[in-house]
Amino acid sequence: MSLVIKSVIDKEFEQYGRIVDGYDISLLIDNLLNKTTAPVDAVDYFPSVDVLEDTPAMKEYTNNVYGGMPIQIGYCNGVNTKLNCLEYHRDSEIDVAATDCILLLARQQDCMNDMLDSSKVEAFLCPAGTAVELYATTLHYAPCSAKKGAQFKVGIVLPKDTNTDKPEISIKNEEDRRLFARNKWLIAHKDASEVAKGAVIGISGENIDIADLI
Repeated sequence: MSLVIKSVIDKEFEQYGRIVDGYDISLLIDNLLNKTTAPVDAVDYFPSVDVLEDTPAMKEYTNNVYGGMPIQIGYCNGVNTKLNCLEYHRDSEIDVAATDCILLLARQQDCMNDMLDSSKVEAFLCPAGTAVELYATTLHYAPCSAKKGAQFKVGIVLPKDTNTDKPEISIKNEEDRRLFARNKWLIAHKDASEVAKGAVIGISGENIDIADLI
């Protein structure tokens, strides 16, 4: 497959999200850069981190962006070049790029049957200092490195308790099988390690790896 890395400022990004500007994210970015760690050969995700929530961005995102709904700010840091999985929530997610990163995105509308073909995934560079909203219908997962071997640091803003322990449910339909954590529906490529943890295989085709594009 032929994948081209576009930018979040390009028109093609508009179906997936928008740039969120006007808010005070300077301390949030500074704390991401200086008070969070990033592995060199893996990805770490923490849903709620005090040093990120104790910033002006927490109040502004709570009241302005989420309209007063309770939220959490965590981070996803590390080194990654592969797709592996795609997830979605019942709400938008705000990603705050403290470093350059690349987002691999697709549409929820294209995965409502048994499989999503990975050829429908698009790649977008999100420059350092940029915050983007990913709409509820946007499939996404861990960011990717913008340069080979480079560590990325990205703040993740979501409604409170998202990505924590999955509620116990009775499976009523196919989508229920995808519930992987609280407010997190996940589909995986057959080669992803998440399959061993119970993730539903829902991505066909190539497990995208952008290593040769960066």
